[in-house]
Amino acid sequence: MNSAPTFSTVDDYIAQFPASTQALLWQMRETIHANAPEAEECISYAMPAFKQHGSLVFYAAYKGHIGFYPSGSGISAFQSEISNFKWAKGSVQFPISKPLPLELVARITRFRVAENEMKAAEKAARKKKG
Repeated sequence: MNSAPTFSTVDDYIAQFPASTQALLWQMRETIHANAPEAEECISYAMPAFKQHGSLVFYAAYKGHIGFYPSGSGISAFQSEISNFKWAKGSVQFPISKPLPLELVARITRFRVAENEMKAAEKAARKKKG
């Protein structure tokens, strides 16, 4: 039996955290939505996610940080700008003790939207040819 909590909505996910963490999650949600207005919001891998022509970005709260998951390409394209944070191939950790770098989140999100739109257009062009 799976003991991990499951959430059907992003609101339910956010509601489980203390008010200070909820505020950070709302900032992430609003920033991503503002920069990917056509994206569909959902829960995927038990965390909030946005999808548009495939997965765009995910985010999640932890005890000491907010995790942001913009895929490997989203990390590598902004590697110099995330160098002051703990990061890995497909993720970056923003400490909850500091203000979120919302402008950086916005730019990474826009990058991912453009990347997914380009891939979708290339796929459509191949399909049209074939």
